[in-house]
Amino acid sequence: MTRVTIRGFDIYKGYLDTGAQTRLIEVLRPVLKSAPLFRPTTARGKEMSVRMTSAGTHGWVSDRRGYRYEPAHPAGAGWPAIPEEILGIWRDLTGLERLPDSCLVNYYGEGARMGMHQDRDEADFSYPVVSVSLGDDALFRIGNTTRGGKTESVWLNSGDVAVMGGPARLTYHGIDRIRFGSSRLLPKGGRINLTLRVVT
Repeated sequence: MTRVTIRGFDIYKGYLDTGAQTRLIEVLRPVLKSAPLFRPTTARGKEMSVRMTSAGTHGWVSDRRGYRYEPAHPAGAGWPAIPEEILGIWRDLTGLERLPDSCLVNYYGEGARMGMHQDRDEADFSYPVVSVSLGDDALFRIGNTTRGGKTESVWLNSGDVAVMGGPARLTYHGIDRIRFGSSRLLPKGGRINLTLRVVT
């Protein structure tokens, strides 16, 4: 494992070995069964290219009412608990006793991307966001605390974990594209991104 720091983002390359990645996929299966992936829309009614769900006491949703956290899946059931194996990553890399309230699960299929954005729907920005990459490679773009200006990009590979905290907590970032089929972790290809957040 090596640590790379770009604009305040600490990226732990190769943090999860192949066995640990496979184990995470296995513990995610009951999460996805309990809270199936759905395709959110923006406030303007545009469908996002990623599909997502959540685990924890709060789940992130987006629709005509805007971006927000909700205590239940759009289908009505409460979100499943965050698996202990995922919480272990948070504990190891943040050293915090305070555990995350939410684990977003984003699935990137072929052609999916995520535009430049800030993670600012949480109540306290002093806590970091921890992001876990599983599956296909993704081109991660890091910007500034305001829109525009020069950016830097890095390829995130399966098993990489990024920690966004401190002055970088409100930095704009996004996924330009994935290399579909670059990993064999997911039988049908694609990328899963887990983001752990303290919400309340």
